Amino acid sequence: MEKFLNYLKLRDKLLLMYVLSVFIPIVLTNVVFYNVTTSNLRNQKIRDADMALDNLKNELRVTIDQGVGLAYSLYGDSIFNKTITRKFTSEKDYVETFNSYLRGALADQNAQGVRWYQVYTDNPTVLASGYIDRLTDKLRDTGWYRQSKASSSRYPTFIYSDQKFSLIQKLNNYHTSGIEQLVKIDLNMERIHQIFFGSTFNGMVYLVDPQGRVQYGNDTAKLPEGVPFKEISYPKNSLAFKNVYSGINYLEGWTLEGVMDEENVLKEVRKSRSFVIWLACINFVLPSIIIAAMSRSIHVRLVRILKHMKKVKAQNFQTIPHEEARDEIGQLTIEFNRMTETVNSLINEVYVADIQKKNLELKQQQAQLHALYSQINPHFLFNSLESVRMRSLIKGEKETAKIIQHMAKMFRKSVSWSHNYVTVREELELIESFLTIQQYRFGDKLEYSIVADPAALEHRIPKMVLLPFVENASIHGIESSPDKGIIAISVAVQRDRLIFRLEDNGIGMSPEKLEELKEYLEENDDIGERVGMKNAYYRLKLCFQDRFMFTMDAREGTGTYIEISLPLMEAAP
Repeated sequence: MEKFLNYLKLRDKLLLMYVLSVFIPIVLTNVVFYNVTTSNLRNQKIRDADMALDNLKNELRVTIDQGVGLAYSLYGDSIFNKTITRKFTSEKDYVETFNSYLRGALADQNAQGVRWYQVYTDNPTVLASGYIDRLTDKLRDTGWYRQSKASSSRYPTFIYSDQKFSLIQKLNNYHTSGIEQLVKIDLNMERIHQIFFGSTFNGMVYLVDPQGRVQYGNDTAKLPEGVPFKEISYPKNSLAFKNVYSGINYLEGWTLEGVMDEENVLKEVRKSRSFVIWLACINFVLPSIIIAAMSRSIHVRLVRILKHMKKVKAQNFQTIPHEEARDEIGQLTIEFNRMTETVNSLINEVYVADIQKKNLELKQQQAQLHALYSQINPHFLFNSLESVRMRSLIKGEKETAKIIQHMAKMFRKSVSWSHNYVTVREELELIESFLTIQQYRFGDKLEYSIVADPAALEHRIPKMVLLPFVENASIHGIESSPDKGIIAISVAVQRDRLIFRLEDNGIGMSPEKLEELKEYLEENDDIGERVGMKNAYYRLKLCFQDRFMFTMDAREGTGTYIEISLPLMEAAP
């Protein structure tokens, strides 16, 4: 292990120490804390869900028990049962009995959980009136009657039919002389709806019958009627809850099934995630700053010493700037400076004097050579061009004289660098001279337009930074195209920026070539063949840095578009 550490750089050792001592412990601590918190909250939410489902079960049973109490009261009332099984001698006899007893016996039965109830009998002497009705063959063909017939229990039968819950109680507690009679009690569905949709259970709740079919729930509107509970699809990470009605004869086999999305259970944990992240960041950033500051004090100074040692190897005896430091690295810096000064002094005494003498002789020879070169005065070329132009005017060759004038103007501006900045007006005049010469060369093959915002003409820009792009459009775009070439130039002021746009309909370039050209302009190595463009791009970047924006787009066979955006400089006086 020690040998392995000896091969690591100091920066890597500090980084390894940081990762093992700070980063990994912080990450593990926060992961464990988050998982424990999530598990505890999940268990608490499950307990709350169980309790909410149990409360819903009890509230539903209370509502059903109100109907059961009514069923038991009619089932156990011997006088009521004997009365409705009695053979009445006439309709008058039944009406008198109904008004004197039956009306009051049935009207006193009232409960909040009961929506409606009806006593049915096939006693032919009983008339349909009030809460009593005849049990006909049509009623025997209904769904609720068939469900009640399937049960032979003496207890009320709890059924769901016609979108409501009902209790069917056979009134056969006493001898009925072969007469079939029963009471159908419809429960208050508004109350049941309120129980289901007002539950604190944060999920779906279903009331499932003994056959496993969903009869009611807080989302049954989205499910087919009587769908088996096992066929309901719910999210993969859902939590299932089940509460069975056991020990209750009339609800035997009925269950409450609850389904809760685990994401809802962990919603509060998700909300606290940002707090956990902030806490982790504090635990992470503070030690990181401390370790970074301490490691930088060591690493930066060691790298600086190593850098100066390499300079000594290249015979650059530069000393390290002095700083107040009393640790081992500070002492090493002081001793290195002393050694460098001593070695430099010895070398100067022996070799430098002789080298300086030879360098002086070489510079004198170069000065003589440059003096010979400078004997060719650029003014000689200007005067020669002017003489040619005047001779052309004398001979009536006005077009040739005009072109020579433009050439002289361009040459004079290109060799004169007394001013590094010019106005947009001057730059456009230079561009127009160039395009005039090119139009002279190409004839009708070239057409150009220059549109300039008057507000932009007096603003200053670096000299000859736009002309190279125009030249590239003319030579590489238009000259190689067999069709008529069009070059459109516009200069405008938009807010606080100067926008230069150049567009041609030349040969363009492929996407690969365009990308290669963009990379070439960004490189800082050799200039290459497009010396003008790269020189202009480099000077713009040097003058404006990140405030300079350059856009270039081209399509093969359709032309090239260039847009240069510069911050406004102070206008020329």
